Amino acid sequence: MTTFVLFGSFFLFMILTVPIGIALGLAGLVTAVYSPSISATFLAQGLVTSTDNFALMAIPFFILAGEIMGKGGISTRLFDLANVFVGRFTGGFAMAAVITCMFFAAISGSGPATVAAVGGIMIPAMVAQGYDKKFATAVIVTAGSLGIIIPPSIPMVLYGISGNQSIGDLFLGGIIPGIFIGVCMMIWCYYYSKKKGFKGSSEKFTIKSMLKAINEAKWSLLVPVIILGGIYGGIFTPTEAAVVGVVYAAFVSFFLHKEIKIKEFPKIIADSALSSVAILIIIGTANTFGTILTMEKIPQAVANAFLSVSDNPIVIVLLIIVLLLIIGCFIDTSAAVIIFTPILLPVALGIGVDPIHFGVIMIVTLAIGFITPPLGVNLFVGSGISGLGIPTLVRATTPFFVVMLISLAVIAVLPQLTLLFL
Repeated sequence: MTTFVLFGSFFLFMILTVPIGIALGLAGLVTAVYSPSISATFLAQGLVTSTDNFALMAIPFFILAGEIMGKGGISTRLFDLANVFVGRFTGGFAMAAVITCMFFAAISGSGPATVAAVGGIMIPAMVAQGYDKKFATAVIVTAGSLGIIIPPSIPMVLYGISGNQSIGDLFLGGIIPGIFIGVCMMIWCYYYSKKKGFKGSSEKFTIKSMLKAINEAKWSLLVPVIILGGIYGGIFTPTEAAVVGVVYAAFVSFFLHKEIKIKEFPKIIADSALSSVAILIIIGTANTFGTILTMEKIPQAVANAFLSVSDNPIVIVLLIIVLLLIIGCFIDTSAAVIIFTPILLPVALGIGVDPIHFGVIMIVTLAIGFITPPLGVNLFVGSGISGLGIPTLVRATTPFFVVMLISLAVIAVLPQLTLLFL
């Protein structure tokens, strides 16, 4: 009955459009009032202790680094570089936009941030090149989901903390799957563009243009090299890498690119702080929510339920993927990772799935939730940029949704894609 009160009140608050972090906290409070074994003091302590974690400090710094680089001209430079290599092919602009999102994903760690930073420039540019606005927006909205798959990834940090796994290993595990999904999206862009007659640019590839684009983008390209190279080289931890990323991003944006003024920095700090606070509130309340689930022995019950259906690992992984696809439609990615990792990870371990591989499967599945309503955060960001309605965008992103499902299936059955570097 306690579990029913917890989930019932949570979904009631969600129906009432209460923000996810507040809904989780209120559901815990209602449960505490109902159950004598749970006190309000426990909830308050959980909010503090769950966020008192050194690894969590990486999140606000990664957000700040992405915010600085997003406003510092990085998107344009990365697109110009990608366009030099693929722009002349059929659908080249669309493929270059996907590559730009992949590059920016290696900086921001966030799906919506990637859409916002890249979409504002790329969508109008693609429309000017003759692309349909619906397709142009769908490309950015979908490719933006790579922001949480290609490292550094905020949900991977949360999975590592919740599942007691190495964040560095998770970052390594996300590289090939993220690139693989991006390549699959580019293949679809080529096919669709060829079908619709979207031509490439008339500019020919030359060594001079390539070197010029590389020179313009060199400082931007060094960001993921510094962050990931520092982590895997043992120079600093993921949290320290995030701080280094902020310092480097600020130096590049202020003194090298010179596209951000010092007077604009307070607003960048404020925007990053708002995003960070929203995520940290979700982390605190979701951890409390998850603790109540553990007290009620829900993880064991879920594990037994899955294992009672079948002892075939493929069937169980498929059931978990279906469950996460549904969850991704309604629950924020950060909250979903924190709540369901302690529940589903024991199931995966019980059938012999590597925890890093399972973490990547979980993140990729929840990334699809960025383009599935009613939550679909990337859809709303893309709608705000392009002016297209959500139903229109849902129809436009459907082929990419299928591409991501196929990519997810390949990643799930081929753990070598995730574990190659481990």
